[in-house]
Amino acid sequence: MDTRNLSLAHNRIAAVPPGYLTCYMELRVLDLRNNSLLELPSGLFLHAKRLAHLDLSYNNLSHVPADMFRAAHGLVHIDLSHNPGLRRVHPQAFQGLVQLRDLDLSYGGLAFLSLEALEGLPGLVTLQIGGNPWVCGCTMEPLLKWLRNRIQRCTADSQLAECRGPPEVEGAPLFSLTEESFKACHLTLTLDDYLFIAFVGFVVSIASVATNFLLGITANCCHRWSKASEDEEI
Repeated sequence: MDTRNLSLAHNRIAAVPPGYLTCYMELRVLDLRNNSLLELPSGLFLHAKRLAHLDLSYNNLSHVPADMFRAAHGLVHIDLSHNPGLRRVHPQAFQGLVQLRDLDLSYGGLAFLSLEALEGLPGLVTLQIGGNPWVCGCTMEPLLKWLRNRIQRCTADSQLAECRGPPEVEGAPLFSLTEESFKACHLTLTLDDYLFIAFVGFVVSIASVATNFLLGITANCCHRWSKASEDEEI
């Protein structure tokens, strides 16, 4: 079937049958926005190798698995925005998409995104990640460092990307964080530090044993006193 543009938007579609695109080998544009999709079947795009533009925005996708775009190596534009339940993108989700120029991951539920998911996209020009609840902890440092070097080139909504946590950086713009912000992530302990920690642990252990011993003696004395009182009353 020589269909190049297929729009299924605004149809409340909850699932796409496996093999649905088998007959659409010339497909260039697929619009699935504003439906109720929770996931896409594995290998959906195996026969749509010429697909260039894919819109999956405004759905209920929860994750982007490693094989979602398998064989769709001609993709230039992917819109995954406004999927509020989207919390995980597999590190190899976009593997092989060397022609991808525009990627929209904005307004989802992403708290973390691995560097591996993006560093294999040499043609990336526009990236949108604002509106997500980013947790800007140590695990995000590699991605942020990579993005800072490309912020002028490929990040389209840098002002909308904010940290939701940890508390010390809550509300801070994602790209305002510097290497200094992650200084604590690189602290290393010296031998003296380990010895001090071991000493503190030893002291705490002794204190715990002593406390339990004293509590045992106290309980025993109370028991004897209570029994003596009962004997006197008799």
